[in-house]
Amino acid sequence: MRTHLHTSTTVRNLGILAHVDAGKTTVTERILYATGATHKRGEVHTGTTVTDFDPQERDRGITIFAAAVSCTWDGHRINLIDTPGHVDFSDEVERSLRVLDGAVAVFDAVAGVEPQSESVWRQADRHGVPRIVFVNKMDRVGADLDQAVASVQDRLHVVPLVVQLPIGQEDGFRGTVDLVHMRALIWGAGPDSFETGAVPDALYEEARNRRRLLEERVAELHPAALEEYCATSALSASTLSAALRDLTRNGEGVVVLCGSAYRNRGIEPLLDAVVSYLPSPADMPPVRGTRGAAVEERAADPSAPFAALAFKVSATATGRLTCLRVYAGTMRKGETVLDAGTGRTERIGRILRVQADHHAEVDQAVAGDIVAVAGLKGTRAGSTLCAPDAPLVLEPPRAAAPVVSVAVEAGNSTEAGRLSSALARLVEEDPSLVVRTDPETGQTVLSGMGELHLEVAVEKIRRSHGLHIGVGRPRVAYRETVARGVSGLVYRHVKQDGGAGQFAHVVLDVEPLDGDAGGDAGGDGAFDFRSAVVGGRVPQEYVRAVESGCRDALAEGPLGGHPVTGLRVTLTDGATHPKDSSEMAFRAAGRFALREALRAAAMELLEPVVEVVVTVPDDAVGGVLGDLAARRGRVSGSTARTGTTAVTATVPLAELFGYASRLRSRTQGRGTFTTRPTGYAPVPVAAYRQALSG
Repeated sequence: MRTHLHTSTTVRNLGILAHVDAGKTTVTERILYATGATHKRGEVHTGTTVTDFDPQERDRGITIFAAAVSCTWDGHRINLIDTPGHVDFSDEVERSLRVLDGAVAVFDAVAGVEPQSESVWRQADRHGVPRIVFVNKMDRVGADLDQAVASVQDRLHVVPLVVQLPIGQEDGFRGTVDLVHMRALIWGAGPDSFETGAVPDALYEEARNRRRLLEERVAELHPAALEEYCATSALSASTLSAALRDLTRNGEGVVVLCGSAYRNRGIEPLLDAVVSYLPSPADMPPVRGTRGAAVEERAADPSAPFAALAFKVSATATGRLTCLRVYAGTMRKGETVLDAGTGRTERIGRILRVQADHHAEVDQAVAGDIVAVAGLKGTRAGSTLCAPDAPLVLEPPRAAAPVVSVAVEAGNSTEAGRLSSALARLVEEDPSLVVRTDPETGQTVLSGMGELHLEVAVEKIRRSHGLHIGVGRPRVAYRETVARGVSGLVYRHVKQDGGAGQFAHVVLDVEPLDGDAGGDAGGDGAFDFRSAVVGGRVPQEYVRAVESGCRDALAEGPLGGHPVTGLRVTLTDGATHPKDSSEMAFRAAGRFALREALRAAAMELLEPVVEVVVTVPDDAVGGVLGDLAARRGRVSGSTARTGTTAVTATVPLAELFGYASRLRSRTQGRGTFTTRPTGYAPVPVAAYRQALSG
């Protein structure tokens, strides 16, 4: 057992983000190898990676679960989380980003910014996480750094600050020119080493021009750099580095590096950039939380009152592990802490430095650390742990609404109890999964983010618990919305059953919400409530009760009992009774009035749609286009690459069930596709009826 020696200024908490197959896990493996955390390079294709340790990850060759690892570089501790790239596991990315201070976005040098790359970039934008870019696979045929950088600028709308120039192209890629220090880094002298030297004569003029372009871009964005540039017409390496650090941390620019992780080229400069440009916990603003009704801040100070956020819970062979980000204070083994959400206390058992599925025990964790704790009984993902005498509630990660459901049942009656227990544990580990009982059929329904997400969840139960599970056909989460509203709907709620009665009178207008009715999958952002009552005819506390009642009514729409989204409700008039009116009465009036209004309005069904990018050989494009049209897909564009074509289309999610096997058969296994959610769109009645009939 050893004590943590790093301070919050020498810690970097970062994630590896990217599209599936861009090379995130390989980059992580090479980082662990370069820092000495491992002594053998793991490979995804051989199932020997550290972070993809789950049997399903190795079988499928993709990252499914966010895995934390820890290593040291140049006197800094790097806590690194390798995140999934597949869209079905975006909630793993969301929970990871909530606790990270920085990220490395990995892009394919041939494909550039791909759809899921864009999605995870937007997730990082929402969390304000500073990023640097690593353009990977520079050794591939068709690799083009400039083209990849152009896609970063065009699709992500950021200012790329390219600090390297590749030496050699495609299979001849062997090094980079460091434009900040104007030196060459050449790999290949040994299997795992590189040499630093002068810029090759053949590249010197281009390197000098690119250095000047970098200086000009930085000077445009950074006041101190502009001052030096105006005075000397150049920037020193120290000024340029300091400016790049500031621009990265405030999000005004993105440093871009390149390399080939598979060939172990470019990893050391990437680690140097992580240390130089990405922020430490001490550089981040104090974490904000609530203490009662007050908002409180706590800095990343080991002596401050303890506060940590649980972001992942997992079951292991040795027990339950809870991953924590410590934001303030110090956590020691054996201490008692408070779960601020439930009010219960927990005892800190073993504190573990995580290395994927291996752990090293430490005796304490300080502000800025990411560690795992064994022995916590009731803490869930999103819970805040804090000092009992200084309670604080931190904002939990946002859980996405599930879009696909399947019915699951035990193979026999004796396994029903075990299945229920297994599902409860599964939801505890992955909050993006939801389990419910269908009130009409009595079936147990498991809902998640996609077909693959549910496949992985069911297979995990089968493998971990040895259960035989029957699985129904997947179904998507439909929504209902208002196509044409109603005005002046009058509803009087009068109830008298002895004692104090209930009286509430409301008048509602209901209309479609401006913009994309289903754009946020039916969340609160797709419902707008307003009051136009004048003269105090409905007191303000009753107005709020009417709004609460209307929100209650959104749970089930008149067409099929689906959640209602994309509408605006305006309370235009009302009346009260001096004795019988209450908040409860007006809440009931709001609920029943909106239900009646929705039955009177013209409603339409919405279904989830996704953007699909299908990459196929040129000779298979015609068949793929025909198949997409048969699936109600709308093709929005295509991009020709060397021997292949990438077709982009918008397709209803319900039509994509089983598409992977269909695409493989049409293209002899050469076609691939990726998806990302784009919201909801109207569904034809015939398609809805067909989906219900199964």
